[in-house]
Amino acid sequence: MEKKWWMDEIAYQIYPKSFNDSNNDGIGDIPGIIEKLDYLQDLGVTMLWICPVYDSPMDDNGYDISDYENIYPAFGTMDDMEHLLQETKKRNMKIIMDLVINHCSDEHRWFQEALKDKNSKYRQYFIFKEGKDGTPPTNWRSVFGGSVWQKVPDEDNMYYFHSFSKKQPDLNWENPEMRKELYQMINRWLDKGIAGFRVDAINFIKKDQRYQNGEPDGVDGLVACFDYCRNIPGINVFYDELRQETFQKHDCMTVSESVGTGYDIIDECIGDKGCFTMMFDFNYTNLDILDEDYFKPTNWTIKELRDKIYLSQTEIQKIGWSAPFLENHDQPRSINKLIKDPQYYELGAKTLATMFLMLRGTPFIYQGQELGIINFHRQSVDEFDDLNAHSQYHRAIEEGFTPEEALAFLNQRSRDNARTPMPWTKDQYGGFSKHEPWLAMTDGFEKYNAEDQISRHGSILEYYKKMIDIRKNRYHDTLSYGQFIPLILNDNIISYIREYNDERIAVLCNLTSQIQSYQLDNIDQIISNNIHDYTANQLQPYQALIILLK
Repeated sequence: MEKKWWMDEIAYQIYPKSFNDSNNDGIGDIPGIIEKLDYLQDLGVTMLWICPVYDSPMDDNGYDISDYENIYPAFGTMDDMEHLLQETKKRNMKIIMDLVINHCSDEHRWFQEALKDKNSKYRQYFIFKEGKDGTPPTNWRSVFGGSVWQKVPDEDNMYYFHSFSKKQPDLNWENPEMRKELYQMINRWLDKGIAGFRVDAINFIKKDQRYQNGEPDGVDGLVACFDYCRNIPGINVFYDELRQETFQKHDCMTVSESVGTGYDIIDECIGDKGCFTMMFDFNYTNLDILDEDYFKPTNWTIKELRDKIYLSQTEIQKIGWSAPFLENHDQPRSINKLIKDPQYYELGAKTLATMFLMLRGTPFIYQGQELGIINFHRQSVDEFDDLNAHSQYHRAIEEGFTPEEALAFLNQRSRDNARTPMPWTKDQYGGFSKHEPWLAMTDGFEKYNAEDQISRHGSILEYYKKMIDIRKNRYHDTLSYGQFIPLILNDNIISYIREYNDERIAVLCNLTSQIQSYQLDNIDQIISNNIHDYTANQLQPYQALIILLK
């Protein structure tokens, strides 16, 4: 591939509501992000992905946007946003924002006008359908549970469509006037100086226009909507227009959230013909559950994880560029998910850092991941904020699980795990705020916080800095541009080679609590070792090696 500036970036995702509270109201804000820019610069990241800060009723924590060009008051003002852009630029850092254009809030002006007047042009900006014999137009289940159809108040037999929450009506991408308004908004943000977007749920924008019922797959009599409104043939037409009218006019970086996108169609997303510069691939991060249902956990193996990473890296590099990640605002903490023996959590966090930061693509670190933050343990479903957690809880009970089992699923997989306030100190509320936070702190923050790890030699934070330095500076070309080559040594070792020109670097990671043997003879030198012990052709439990090969 031709070298692009975004191949060199080290990205860090910020969930504003939980990052840092500057005015002590219990909610993180944009000035709070500005206060921590020096910490982020010291970590070594060069780009920030800021989750939605647009005006919103916060039904889905900002992913239900009521005004794309104003800031949610609790987060600050547009002046604060412009100040953040200025301060990041001073530090040679860039910002990408969330772009949520599959749906908006039901409090958006367009939707309010559509409800007021069925003859308004805004009625065509959304998807309205009449029901059938007193039932919704189809039997599709929304991502957050229940029907995708919501009855329109004061209108007989009329429904509107929502892939996610009923307060997130889907935009009608079949309408060219609506698309044009979105493009104008996108270009105004790019003109303001942001470096690009992470594009939310973008593979939902095309619906199966036949709107036919499917075979029910749950006791609720509904069928998951994915086959009818995700990756639908013809979506590439929308992608092409979106790219031409916005992204192509700016030298920007775009990352698609394309859950469920098969490798046979990723050329619609990335590469020479694709809409976006890179993509998040969920095929390996979602290996612990089936069909995105928390109550369908899998008994995955290291070999399965390894093979999914191999497949992701090799298939994507045939076409374009990827954005490797372990955590985000929709995922539980990677330590709990991927480290099966709790006594190795700290060592395992370093091994995971090694494994993912050396992959081909632009790596994305999620806030607190560099500290080794772990999941919480809640005692009641009432302690969960995320609306999807409540949906998953009730669906699990519908499917025959006990309340105790349903709660265990939430503790293991809820999105709230990643959304707990960032712990900066061991003080009350983790130094995030002097006010009780909007969401309770995670477990163990007294030990795993930034203040402790900055001052502690051998901390997870120190290790992340070391890995970032190796990638950015010591072996930049090979680890930024090099090809990914699977290196099969042992079913319990995730290992691979990065190769560029005449330089070859091997990465070996043992994600088990047993010693693992391997055979690798052409070692030049050990670049990095996450534990003191080194025995040739043997990895200690949760040991990771980065090796320069002859």
